[in-house]
Amino acid sequence: MAKVESLVKEISGLSVLELAQLTKELESVFGVSAAMMAGPATSADATSGGDTAAAKSEEKSEYKVEIVDGGDNKIKVIKALRQVKKDLGLTDAKKMVEETPSIVAEAVPTAEAKAMKEALEAAGAKVKLS
Repeated sequence: MAKVESLVKEISGLSVLELAQLTKELESVFGVSAAMMAGPATSADATSGGDTAAAKSEEKSEYKVEIVDGGDNKIKVIKALRQVKKDLGLTDAKKMVEETPSIVAEAVPTAEAKAMKEALEAAGAKVKLS
């Protein structure tokens, strides 16, 4: 139990971006998906016939991340954008920040989308999740 409590305490100190990275790493190491883990609970609710199953099925699990405004410090935003979207080149990142609104990612899991939004907003951008 002490080992689990220690892990929980350490995880609670992570930023949202670090939590998203941790989730990805755990998914790849164990070959599972966070969405897969939520699936059985929803199906159990559906078999019980409760209204909570309908409410849960309507919750969004994926988001589109969009930069609405690049902000005043575009260099910081470009750096943050390249941190959250590692495959993005400098030229493409600059173009996305300068030519807003621009879509950063589509069909992103909730935790990852929130981590992206937090990182970009911390750099000074205005971000919309839809």
